[in-house]
Amino acid sequence: MLLLAACGSTVELLADWGAGGSLRSQHKGPLVQAGETGPARFVSLFMEAFDASRAMETAAFADRYYREPGNEGFEATLDHVLDALRRVGFGKGPGLELEVIETPMRGPAWTPRSGRLAIRNASGGEREVLLAFDTPEGRARTMLPTNSRSASVAGAPAFDLDELEEGRILVTRKPHRAVLSAAEERGAVAVLSAFLPSYNTDPTGAERHLDAIRYSSVSRQTTLPVGIISQRVFDEIAARAASGDVVLEFQAEVEFTERPLRTVVATIVGSEAPGAVVAVAAHVQEPGANDNASGVAGLLEGVRAAALLILDGRLARPKRSIAFIWGNEIQESSIFLEHTKRTVVAGFSSDMTGPSRAKTGALPLLERGWDPGALTPLPPDEHTEWGAGRVDADDLSPNGLAVIARIAIVDVGVRAGGWETVEHPWEGGSDHDEFQRRGIPAVLFWHFTDFAYHTSLDRLEHLDPAELKRTSVALLSAAFAVADARPGDLARYLGTLDLERRLRIDAAEEAGDEAIAAAWQAWCTGARHWLRALCLDLPGPPDGR
Repeated sequence: MLLLAACGSTVELLADWGAGGSLRSQHKGPLVQAGETGPARFVSLFMEAFDASRAMETAAFADRYYREPGNEGFEATLDHVLDALRRVGFGKGPGLELEVIETPMRGPAWTPRSGRLAIRNASGGEREVLLAFDTPEGRARTMLPTNSRSASVAGAPAFDLDELEEGRILVTRKPHRAVLSAAEERGAVAVLSAFLPSYNTDPTGAERHLDAIRYSSVSRQTTLPVGIISQRVFDEIAARAASGDVVLEFQAEVEFTERPLRTVVATIVGSEAPGAVVAVAAHVQEPGANDNASGVAGLLEGVRAAALLILDGRLARPKRSIAFIWGNEIQESSIFLEHTKRTVVAGFSSDMTGPSRAKTGALPLLERGWDPGALTPLPPDEHTEWGAGRVDADDLSPNGLAVIARIAIVDVGVRAGGWETVEHPWEGGSDHDEFQRRGIPAVLFWHFTDFAYHTSLDRLEHLDPAELKRTSVALLSAAFAVADARPGDLARYLGTLDLERRLRIDAAEEAGDEAIAAAWQAWCTGARHWLRALCLDLPGPPDGR
């Protein structure tokens, strides 16, 4: 028996077979039943076959672009994905299908070309450039919010709506959406916002967030020029304005293009039940390396590794099909669900999967679907800084997907020699929501709180290849475990479910919440039926009803 070894305030996982055969790890959540079934059947193979350096090459490619639906960077990234899939054999045989679904765009594709913010004395003199970019990979590229228009304006700064006069530029720490209408009514020629949410604060105390330019958007109907600036630039403008009259010059060049929206779907066709499918989605749009070049890259390398293992005979095709999806967040899953003729058994979202904890502060997270913890979180559950989503008791449909995903995470942690992970109740905001809205069990693999989230600081140097590999292998192993669920997996799943049932009901009873205790009891009973249906191929969909 190997035990947990404490070192200072940290705990290094060797392995721990706890009471009743439970497997303890550095996962903050219910215990997992020890065993070599379920996701453990795939973890070692995928850990060996997953090439982290190749995944980082894909992440680096995507990180070159400000990716928005249908724009130049979005299209280039999809082409990169398609090329890699074709090279490994997708689209060349009946077992590895490849499809590009084209649907109408909701509006023209938006590509930023350049942006520039400069300051000069009102009386003349040299201009000082405060922010600028003129290439797709430019560090200040998020200074232009999505859907903003080309512009070339100049004006004196005003720092409050009350002092804003016609012809001036409003410079504010508030979100631009909170002041846009009022600024336009008062005759502003532009709005510059330095707003930054509290979760973007640098956790190291080094104040890197002062240089963060928030990623944002405006509606397609917005005509007033809008720029996003860092807090450091705000302070520079304020200091210069306090010492004398200054003029700001703001320029933006963007391109709008009419084209269809593409969604890429690569399917490993099931060997026994090809008409049933597990869906795994990674969204392409957004300009960050973690969000979501990492999700795109990790999923692509995972699919590539799985295909090569299948082609060389080291891995059998799963019983059910698995579809891997790349496109526009949430919309990609909706498009897939409306397009597929297969019955979707479960959904996974690969979103923000590779940040370095040391550089960003982000922890690897499993976000469960709609379960009683989303109604009332009790220890060890707690929400992230993202915050709770809205869900009603009537929305809950018991399933055991989180049990399988939890086992996959713990199995990867054991295989990797230690991995500190957390799970939490549903919060929402990614592709898993689209599946759940349609009654399909779904979970999210992600990381939070990344202080660089949705800012100009979310770039390649913040990614950790080892973290990207661990998260991607956990997700892939969970997806294969669902697609290839076998009778031999059931005992481990039910043992893990029972460990959770005891934990949840004990927590509810300690809190004196009989309703949540009853809800968890009913959930676990339904999840048991769902897992039995999945592993034993019982008639009807494994929906727990």
